[in-house]
Amino acid sequence: MTQVPILTEEDIEAIKLRCDQATAGPWRSFIEAREKISGSDFIQTGGEDIYLTGATIADQDFIAHARQDIPMLIAEIKRLRVNRT
Repeated sequence: MTQVPILTEEDIEAIKLRCDQATAGPWRSFIEAREKISGSDFIQTGGEDIYLTGATIADQDFIAHARQDIPMLIAEIKRLRVNRT
């Protein structure tokens, strides 16, 4: 079993900074067959749409959801760490 490293405050702040610098959300994954739309699969952002090459549907959904999920996860980590002391 692989051991997961413990995130330091610096790690969390670096992740938060990358997230904050990304295009504003929410992001939404559009899959042509799933949404019954005509055109390419893409991720809709608050700016330019993102088109991926070689990604699976699961990959695209993961990337799109990360824009919303990461800030929530960071907030939860911080909440748990404050309540731990």
